[in-house]
Amino acid sequence: MNAEIIAVGSELLLGQIANTNAQFISSQLAEAGVDVYRHSVIGDNQSRLLEEISAAENRADLIILTGGLGPTKDDLTKETVALHLGRKLVMHEESLLYIKNYFKNANREMTENNQKQALVVEGSDVLMNHHGMAPGMILHSERSVIILLPGPPREMKPMFQLSVIPKLLKLGEVKPLKSRVLRYFGIGEAELESKIDHLINRQINPTIAPLASDGEVTLRITAKHSLITEAEKMLDEAEAEINSIVGQFMYGRNNETLLQKACQLLSSSRLTIAAAESLTAGLFSSQLGSQPGVSSILKGGIVCYSNEVKANLVHVSEKTLAEEGAVSKACAIEMAEGVKRGLNADIGISFTGSAGPDSLEGKPPGTVWIGIAFKDEPVQAVQLKLQGERNYIRLRAVKYGLFYIIQLLEQQNTEEIL
Repeated sequence: MNAEIIAVGSELLLGQIANTNAQFISSQLAEAGVDVYRHSVIGDNQSRLLEEISAAENRADLIILTGGLGPTKDDLTKETVALHLGRKLVMHEESLLYIKNYFKNANREMTENNQKQALVVEGSDVLMNHHGMAPGMILHSERSVIILLPGPPREMKPMFQLSVIPKLLKLGEVKPLKSRVLRYFGIGEAELESKIDHLINRQINPTIAPLASDGEVTLRITAKHSLITEAEKMLDEAEAEINSIVGQFMYGRNNETLLQKACQLLSSSRLTIAAAESLTAGLFSSQLGSQPGVSSILKGGIVCYSNEVKANLVHVSEKTLAEEGAVSKACAIEMAEGVKRGLNADIGISFTGSAGPDSLEGKPPGTVWIGIAFKDEPVQAVQLKLQGERNYIRLRAVKYGLFYIIQLLEQQNTEEIL
């Protein structure tokens, strides 16, 4: 079964509201094993809506329309569907009684046009609206199943989940989908895709879909099988094959974020962290502080923007500042070690560099050094060359810091197991 979603309403075309209904319905259909091939938005115009419905019938087994079921003259969806199918509109008495009771209980006068909301297309399977007034409908044409849903999300969502999905599962053989999102950092979308291009080209089931967001890359792998256990097995095998190539860049799955994963690992390892921040000016510490329970892992942070503060509070040597400069490996190492020792933490992390727009100490914007001091091990420092405007560089630096913490702790946990 394949589907199209048609959102009806001129307010969508004018940008006055976002078409969140299509996103929600698509995600729900995917879980039910229904493939969505097309989204469209049509204004409050009957001739254009008729054309869209006719075209959709030639392409889709299932057509879902949202919006246009209200009481006003520009609410034309059910009238248009009735015209397309050559059917009449008839009064649905149960819906009419529900609407009348609503106005009575609200101590409001019911206007005549509100009765219009209880009209349904003749021969439809009516879906009661328990969160609004206009009922939904399921109709069968010669070629497609047509479903009409109210536009307001608070009405549409419960109707779709509680009434539509159970009925769809009975319409034909559909194999539920099982999806898993793999999250990667430190590699671009194009590079990751090129490394697994042969896997993407041969995909059938499971499918592999790369996505990029906020400097990260995700792969959504989706398996379709009548048995969930078999779908899970298919996902496990696909993930293993993908990560045999790019596994070093993976940090999490599904809804995990770099921040959540780093905090979870710090907490489970019972380790504390302290930060010395020049480039990021407290952004790393602030992000950690946004997580619940962070008081058990975050010792504190020092914003050391000036060389004077670097020297006095995190004990960067005057020699390093004079000879190497603040934007240097040596400075990052001493900052990380100094804040770790000064705040008595297990891990010290430092951020220094040039965020732009101008060069700093002759170093171009995007030059970043991150230092990590871990227990009694030698301090590590990593240089990055980031692109973008000032605050994007700072945010990317923080994400890299979180990613390096994740890698460090996962490596430590693996060594302890071995």
